[in-house]
Amino acid sequence: MINLKGKTVLITGGSRGIGKACVEYFIRAGANVALTYRVRDDRANELITNLSSQTKKIKAYKCSLESESDIISTVDKVFVDFSSIDILVSNAGIWEYGDAEKMTLENWNRTLAINLTGSMLFTREVIPFMKKIGGGKIIIITSTAGQRGEAFHSHYAASKGALISYVKSLSTELAQYNILVNSVAPGWVDTEMCDPVFCNEDYEEEVRLNIPLKKIAAPEDIAGPVLFLASDLANHITGEILNVNGGSVLCG
Repeated sequence: MINLKGKTVLITGGSRGIGKACVEYFIRAGANVALTYRVRDDRANELITNLSSQTKKIKAYKCSLESESDIISTVDKVFVDFSSIDILVSNAGIWEYGDAEKMTLENWNRTLAINLTGSMLFTREVIPFMKKIGGGKIIIITSTAGQRGEAFHSHYAASKGALISYVKSLSTELAQYNILVNSVAPGWVDTEMCDPVFCNEDYEEEVRLNIPLKKIAAPEDIAGPVLFLASDLANHITGEILNVNGGSVLCG
């Protein structure tokens, strides 16, 4: 029922985790996919190779979210290569431990630069292209941490909380241009980002049991709602924070 044939989506952090699942779902929906990655060319190349049997309309771009010039250049390249940017999925981010009493300014600034400022810059750069084509969809991946806070990850929670307010602000500002801005806010997700804590199997089981659905989300559990918000099924939804956490955090 979801058909994105002819649409181009730009997915940041698309070589692993939630971003990779989004790439796979959007390809299955018929979209052209541009994805960014930060470090490992082999992971992005492997993903494209695996999907080449399904589509030729996929391309990866190496980009640092801490570099404004990198982001501007990447968005320009995507538009040249695909002639359109209909959908932005701003997914790339980091989650690092940070004791509030011992947190360094470098640690704080790196998290906000990548999670918050990087997302803002990608969003800022796609807006003119979406205006040119008469509209678009922007989906920003936030977190339940941005709604309730997260001990020992206050910098991460602050970045995601700011993004939630950013989404709500842009939704009204850009509505006149038919640009819909929404967020998907995951809880715990079984990705590489969580490996440092889930290597403790007892802790992972404790997390699972504290989720009402008794399941830690897979990346695909997040990619599905993202795909929905990008589709015509969500054409009257903007400014929404869609929680995908198995019922563990009940807030909007």
